Amino acid sequence: MSRAEVLEPGGGGGDPADGRRGAGAGAGAGAGTRPVSPLWTFGLFRSELTTTFRRWRTLALLGVLAAVPVLIGIAIKIETSDGGSVGGGGPEGGGGPAFLTQITNNGLFLVFAALAATLPVFLPMAVGVIAGDAVAGEANGGTLRYLLVAPAGRTRLLLAKYAATLVFCLAATLAVAVSALIVGALLFPLGDVTTISGTTISFGDGLVRAVLIALVVAASLIGLAALGLFVSTLTNSGIAAMATTVGLVITVQILDTIPQLHGIHPYLFPHYWLSFADLLREPFYWDDVLRNLGLQGVYAAVFGSAAWARFTAKDISA
Repeated sequence: MSRAEVLEPGGGGGDPADGRRGAGAGAGAGAGTRPVSPLWTFGLFRSELTTTFRRWRTLALLGVLAAVPVLIGIAIKIETSDGGSVGGGGPEGGGGPAFLTQITNNGLFLVFAALAATLPVFLPMAVGVIAGDAVAGEANGGTLRYLLVAPAGRTRLLLAKYAATLVFCLAATLAVAVSALIVGALLFPLGDVTTISGTTISFGDGLVRAVLIALVVAASLIGLAALGLFVSTLTNSGIAAMATTVGLVITVQILDTIPQLHGIHPYLFPHYWLSFADLLREPFYWDDVLRNLGLQGVYAAVFGSAAWARFTAKDISA
């Protein structure tokens, strides 16, 4: 479904004059318009999803993310083939190095190592680009006001954009995880999984945990997605919104590493990102995982509300 097809529930583009009035007033629906059907709302979401994933920028981001596990796997294979050993890190560290030491024994650990390597930098930057461009890119391209010709209103449009961004969060995470699983299976043996606690579980159970970890990693990005969407409503420049969102990610990551600011660390959205490693314990250790998900929910609520308040008052008639 194209952008033009979702401008009206019946598939027509509507009267351009009505669109200009709706865009200027921000109402999205004037007197006498037909009620918005759930199918039309789904069509709007599908249009946003299609638009997002048909862009070359999105495909390039997914390609780069999928390439990271390939580079990690090849580097480890070359290093071990030359008689070297993969860098250390104790099992209680729960970060990338702890997983790296296990990859040569079980290729499934490449999934965990790749997610640990991409979550602090690559994944949030990719999400920041998509979220930052969601509204500002449309405004800069002059298409935002035409989207509001339809009687969906700004709230539905904003929700559709946020939902499309969340789908990208999941797609980006799966691009890393699936690529890592394929590369790990090709370069290294697969078998029973040794957990961080030192116990052994079957490969099937380990695969289930890998899927669960991928879902948790994707959910860890929902707060950032809302923050990026809010930034996107503040400007009509897509590049400025993307740069600001990525800059905020870097700044908050730096703040999270300064010991003197330990008091605010638990309130920073990336603080519990690597807590997904606790899902490789036996039994699961949920405390930090739930703290992470709760914190992401708070960020999503706060910045999602801020984005809605800004977007509903935003003048996009120019």
